Amino acid sequence: MRLFARVGACRVNVSDLAEEAGVARGTIYNAVPNPDSLFEDVAGDLAGEMQERVRTSIDGLEDPAARLACGIRLFIRRAHEEPQWGRFIVHFGFSNKSLRGLLTASLTDEMGEAITHGRYRIAPDQVTSMVAVIGGATLSGMMLVQEGYKSWRDAGSEVAEFILIAMGIERAEAAQIARCDLPPLKGN
Repeated sequence: MRLFARVGACRVNVSDLAEEAGVARGTIYNAVPNPDSLFEDVAGDLAGEMQERVRTSIDGLEDPAARLACGIRLFIRRAHEEPQWGRFIVHFGFSNKSLRGLLTASLTDEMGEAITHGRYRIAPDQVTSMVAVIGGATLSGMMLVQEGYKSWRDAGSEVAEFILIAMGIERAEAAQIARCDLPPLKGN
């Protein structure tokens, strides 16, 4: 992950991997079944791991707005706490299919249900666009933290608040939800 974040997905070779890991090239060939698919394997593993951690962390929250706000804030906080992870996600978040899904997994169904129940006030045919906005805003919040423009608390709360307002939540309620106690990121 560190190596890909530093040099890019297409520029890593077996020698680079061996040097980064502090092992011989032969060890890489023995340990990595297909070095050419290593980036996709790493991205897929990171996406699945974070999706599961967020899901279990917000599992007890009933309100879809609170679930969404906490999910956004958990991503942004992790980018602060694990800068290498954050750099990897920000760098490849839009260009890798697994990572694009990381920021939007399960949102579509949950948003549709929240619209049906009147929690969100956007049209059902706008869900796909809103999911893209949520992913982009979350990545941008992570970048603000990494570049030192905002603390993770401020960036996370502000991004969550803006997204909730865009979904039709009243400003005062959106601010309150976006600043509620954040559950710990479970797992790992």
